[in-house]
Amino acid sequence: MAATTGAPGAVLDPTQIVRWREAWSQVMAGFVPHLASLEETLCRVAEAVGGRAPGRVLDLGGGPGLLAERMARRWSDAEITLMDIDPVLLALARGALTGEVRALEGDLSTSGWVDRAGGGYDLVTVVMTLHYLPLAQVRAFYDDARRCLTPGGLLIVADLMPDEGLPSLMGALNPAPNEAAAELAWAQWWSDIREMDVLRPLLAQREAIFGTRLPAEFTAPASWHATTAREAGFDQAGILWRCGRHAALAAVA
Repeated sequence: MAATTGAPGAVLDPTQIVRWREAWSQVMAGFVPHLASLEETLCRVAEAVGGRAPGRVLDLGGGPGLLAERMARRWSDAEITLMDIDPVLLALARGALTGEVRALEGDLSTSGWVDRAGGGYDLVTVVMTLHYLPLAQVRAFYDDARRCLTPGGLLIVADLMPDEGLPSLMGALNPAPNEAAAELAWAQWWSDIREMDVLRPLLAQREAIFGTRLPAEFTAPASWHATTAREAGFDQAGILWRCGRHAALAAVA
């Protein structure tokens, strides 16, 4: 039985969806060292902050929905929403997570995504996404994310965030040993996707979105993120998890 991906005329077999999402998981594991440790830390802290599982969760830049799916399975009573701008990745998420996760299209480079997502979230996550935005848009993002959260809600941002107190060590870790292999795996994943005739309409939409929008490759020190979060109105902000140049910031509204 085929599974509709959420785009008119684009239908993928469930086995195809599973295969592409599993391959995506392997690619992301290459980019983020000890990704499973990051996700477990994220979930445990979210439970500790509220004294229970979060009731409403928003995963920004959630791609094909792997983290959203794991959170939905862990917190079966929670309302999980995923948002991404990429039509191909959204199609994979919608095809895999029907009924489990609400998947929305949204562009974090403008404040319009807040209106689409709504507010009242206990937890907002954004993993390996903010580096696509330039500095001014990242600064605006923290203001927008604060508006999405309930009082006492938690924002977790995971990305490249070098520790400015260790410049020589951070330099020695750049690039990471597996970074070149991860880049090749990323390129191969998209090359294989482009061979799928059924996804050509979505690939055309993707090209229209990203054709003139190059990644900003924004990499600011962890201290910059913490300061910017506090300036946006978060009461507390600091590093929750680190592995080399990758780190996760936690900010409490």
